[in-house]
Amino acid sequence: MKDLVKVKSIKEIKYIVLKLKKEKKKIVFTNGCFDLLHPGHIKILKEAKRLGNVLIVGLNSDSSIKKIKGSLRPILDQKARLEILSAISYVDYIVLF
Repeated sequence: MKDLVKVKSIKEIKYIVLKLKKEKKKIVFTNGCFDLLHPGHIKILKEAKRLGNVLIVGLNSDSSIKKIKGSLRPILDQKARLEILSAISYVDYIVLF
């Protein structure tokens, strides 16, 4: 799980956000399924990071995606999507919901 150090629980994210606010950091949040990552996703993440000091990405869980997009989705499971997002330098933290 060493590769997933950016992945935090909701409780951990709340603590991190409080700490960052005390440090006067500008926090940007975006969310999505990121099921099949494409250049548009990278562009959005890059732009979001440019808007602040810290980028937090909310990632839809597998069960959430099934409810939104149907039983054939997600194509990549949440573990794979967490791994992929963790490798993107613009992303500071990820929280699964």
